[in-house]
Amino acid sequence: MSKSKTIKVDYLARVEGEGALYIRYDDRGVQEVQLKIFEPPRFFEGFMRGRDYREAPDITARICGICPVAYQMSAVHAMEDALGLSPTPELHALRRLIYCGEWIESHALHIFMLHAPDFLGYPSGVAMAKDHPEIMRQGLQIKKAGNEIVRVLGGREVHPINVRVGGFYRSPESSELKELRENLLPARDLAIEAVRWAASLSFPNFERAPDERYEFVSLSDRQEYPMNRGRIVSNFGLDISASDYDNHFRETHIEYSNALHSERVGRGAYFVGPMARYNLNYAQLSPLVKQIAKEEGFPDFCTNPFESIVVRALEVLYAFDEALRIIDNYQQPQSPYLDTTPRPSTGYAVTEAPRGLLFHRYGLDASGKINDAKIVAPTSQNQKTIEEDLRLLLPQYMHLAEGDLQARCEQAIRNYDPCISCSTHFLKLHLEPARPAS
Repeated sequence: MSKSKTIKVDYLARVEGEGALYIRYDDRGVQEVQLKIFEPPRFFEGFMRGRDYREAPDITARICGICPVAYQMSAVHAMEDALGLSPTPELHALRRLIYCGEWIESHALHIFMLHAPDFLGYPSGVAMAKDHPEIMRQGLQIKKAGNEIVRVLGGREVHPINVRVGGFYRSPESSELKELRENLLPARDLAIEAVRWAASLSFPNFERAPDERYEFVSLSDRQEYPMNRGRIVSNFGLDISASDYDNHFRETHIEYSNALHSERVGRGAYFVGPMARYNLNYAQLSPLVKQIAKEEGFPDFCTNPFESIVVRALEVLYAFDEALRIIDNYQQPQSPYLDTTPRPSTGYAVTEAPRGLLFHRYGLDASGKINDAKIVAPTSQNQKTIEEDLRLLLPQYMHLAEGDLQARCEQAIRNYDPCISCSTHFLKLHLEPARPAS
């Protein structure tokens, strides 16, 4: 008779938010995998109803302190879609610039503080820094440069306050961006070193069988590497607009999780984030990024999620390159924002948060009040894929001691840089009226 064993992690470390892991297995294989997200639901969609559409960017920015720009931009784009507003090329460029800042700071935090300890054998970034102070110093310098971009464009580093429907409350002067540029140049050099360092790490060998390969999903745009515009595509032939999202993706409630599981209708789990963007949009990367990837022998299509740390480093380098390109070609908009008039409508938008696809949908009434809101974060979209990774990963590591096996499972979860708090505001609040006392 086979004896059942369990791996139980009450609190996952080095992820944003609160989650747990439960795995039950025996000598026949893995019997049960649960990534338990128990962070309390925050009901953002619910308390946005009845608010003015202009409040959406500032409200949604509070969903996450790590990627507030992505939430702001998705809200802004969805509102502009509802109101028939198209940003000028100058405003689009500024939005990409602030997005570059967020990608840099978020990826740097994950690479150096959260994920690197897994590869170097440390329980935390602080412990790692004692033996590798130079690596951590470089990571913090890279992150600081990203913070500075967000501050200049957004008014402050966390929860920016300069973003609004139609553009920005204030556009930066050329002199401000020139000053910013001087700080970005040395940081880009550090980003090149970070790619080389990440590519030198030792990676667990994990490749899915052909019949279980990932469906990578991301935005794609012929003109640029995707950040805040494009169509939703996949390596399985998907090619849709944001307004078609609800017809191809479905959320379901899982009993053990406070985040909804997303799946492709008729297909199942899918994979969003840096690896999906990289694999589906490699051709749109800057020449420098392609050159460094080639020099390090890194492929243009990566299927091992443990190598996602390299992809994130490549995206950091791209974000620096793109930020410098935008600054060098900057033309201050004639007006920092475009005016609009409310109307009854529904707007859709998808942007690329650091962790992947972020969908927003809003319904507006004639006065511009929000009467419907739906937000789907990257982590809820990846949760099913993470569980499948664990199910497929365990058999090749059953020989490890229990502590080492647990560490490898936690590392597999951190491959996705889950932002758990972001994923827990989707549950519908249903209040059961109290029955009158008999």
